[in-house]
Amino acid sequence: MSQNNDPEGYRGELRERLIREHIRTWSKVKVKKDNAIYEGLLLPRSVHTDDDYITLKVDTGYNLGILVNDATIIEEIGYQKGNYKLPHVDVEFKEELPNVTLLGTGGTVASRLDYRTGAVLPAFTPEELFSAVPELSSIVNLTPKTLYEILSENFRPEYWVKTAESIAKEIESGAEGIIIGHGTDTMCVTGAALSYFLRNLPVPVVLVGSQRSSDRPSSDGARNILYSAQLAGYENFAEVVINMHGGTSDSYNLIHRATRCRKMHSSRRDTFRTLSDIPLGKIDDEGVTWFKKDVKPRIPVEDFQLDVEIDDRVGVLYFYPGQNPDMLDSMVDLGYHGIVFIGTGLGHVGTDVYPALERCQEEEIPVVMVVEPLTGFIQLRVYETGRDMLARGVIEGGNMLPSAAYTKLIWVLGHTRDINEVERLMQTPVAGEITYRETVRGFMHLQGVEPGIDEILKNL
Repeated sequence: MSQNNDPEGYRGELRERLIREHIRTWSKVKVKKDNAIYEGLLLPRSVHTDDDYITLKVDTGYNLGILVNDATIIEEIGYQKGNYKLPHVDVEFKEELPNVTLLGTGGTVASRLDYRTGAVLPAFTPEELFSAVPELSSIVNLTPKTLYEILSENFRPEYWVKTAESIAKEIESGAEGIIIGHGTDTMCVTGAALSYFLRNLPVPVVLVGSQRSSDRPSSDGARNILYSAQLAGYENFAEVVINMHGGTSDSYNLIHRATRCRKMHSSRRDTFRTLSDIPLGKIDDEGVTWFKKDVKPRIPVEDFQLDVEIDDRVGVLYFYPGQNPDMLDSMVDLGYHGIVFIGTGLGHVGTDVYPALERCQEEEIPVVMVVEPLTGFIQLRVYETGRDMLARGVIEGGNMLPSAAYTKLIWVLGHTRDINEVERLMQTPVAGEITYRETVRGFMHLQGVEPGIDEILKNL
């Protein structure tokens, strides 16, 4: 049987049946089952799934799985081989448009579906980008460059450094704004790290992603990139921000300060929230509305500093009832130079852990405590147990989110191992990671709440 007649990914009796009936993947097929008729493109199957289903891409753009039995009729009515190769794109730069660089790192914002495995793969080329979002060429002079093609869970501290160095290079080359295409799962961690590394930013740095891959009709990637281009090219601000959908519809995006942002839902398009504060602003088709007055403006490029001295021997430990202190001891034994501890309530851990804390204190290994509730401040002076922890050298982390505390400790330890200086720097706000007080409505997320943020914010 020729390769063209090979039903890719199918196995067992179903595979033999498709070969016998000369039905190929990428065929347009009609399927009759239980008084229902389905039409669609027969897709290759994931090699990791069972062998009793066929997968169709139907006219709505979604995939449909159909359980096949002996009574199911499958008829080929057409054929067109799927092809992801796109034509080369030459984009003409226009003098009147701002120059923006998009640095791709992978993730769903620039992705395609691998039908062989069923997985979403990073895919980032100028052809794919401009094919998906042709409007970009009329908004900014966009130069896409690929840094990595990895999923965001594979990021490591050295990747943050390389990303920051690449941003600095683009700024020095005249870029008026930077967009970072990034997987959403660890976008807040990278954003926080960049917030410390990029001192006195002269231009916006906008992290953007997508909760839905670009082959899906519900993908949010195109709108997120368009709004990011608008922010990076035209708006008078110069911070590291995250720009993603603010509601379940496509009506607006929210602009989050990276150090105060967290992904709060595994799959919703409006997953990102600013915690213990409100977002910096929102962007929609009418433009940008800034909610906060402390947004940093663009400044001369001469003031920019790249500071990527780090010590990545930092770990994060999540306290839970019954935790054995040997977990903290093992981090010391393994040579960690700093630890972020996520404690209960106001920032507590069980008394069983105290001997391990004492060991960290003796060996001058900073333990920075943040709170598990995510919103609110650590306060170790309310209860006696908290005061006991302070006596054992625990450093209060204010209202830093775990991602902000982890990346900041890596950055701080790159500059000093002096325990007193580490404490001072960790408790000194650098990029909005600590707020001196929670805003009146800081506990209310104010995002993704229907009928929308406008109805809520008008009363602020």
